[in-house]
Amino acid sequence: MSLDPVPPGQLAAIVTSLEMLARPRPAPMPMSALRLSRWQAPAVQAYRTLFRRIGEPWLWFSRLAMSDADLTAIIHDPAVEIFAVVDAQGIEVGLLELDFRSAGQCELAFFGLIPQLTGKGHGRWLMAHALALGWRKGVTRMWVHTCTLDHHGALGFYRKAGFTPFARAVEIFADPRLAGLLPRDAAPQIPLFDPA
Repeated sequence: MSLDPVPPGQLAAIVTSLEMLARPRPAPMPMSALRLSRWQAPAVQAYRTLFRRIGEPWLWFSRLAMSDADLTAIIHDPAVEIFAVVDAQGIEVGLLELDFRSAGQCELAFFGLIPQLTGKGHGRWLMAHALALGWRKGVTRMWVHTCTLDHHGALGFYRKAGFTPFARAVEIFADPRLAGLLPRDAAPQIPLFDPA
């Protein structure tokens, strides 16, 4: 066993990829006061605002680091479907993004709710919608990845939903808080080591 140091200013995460190779059996839709709102070709700034609202506690930064043109190419692609999760007051409190750009596959690209909704059953409701929307004619595989920076229950949640792990990798990347993509006080559960 070895401990490999992570360079100053960098973070390391273990990424687990999971897949589902058959449509799950029909089940009743869990109850929730939330609703899904399809975002057709969302504005880049609106998308990033929701992405940040959902992902900042877990250091989601990939879509914040992209150029506007690169992000637009993804979120305006007709094979990418984006849904905002909206509460009873019309406030956007979650994100579901399904990527059908690879033939026969649906990647559950982004899936999340604001932290205040965690543990209240809304995730099961959102997953039921994700599976219903993802498993369509011609789809033979759904897949998702999560990492050790995500909520501690994420991996178990995906497995309980029917996904099976198929790959694991270590990802090392520059801490997005040091790059100014996220506030320095984001994700306080993940220590910030500033090499300066």
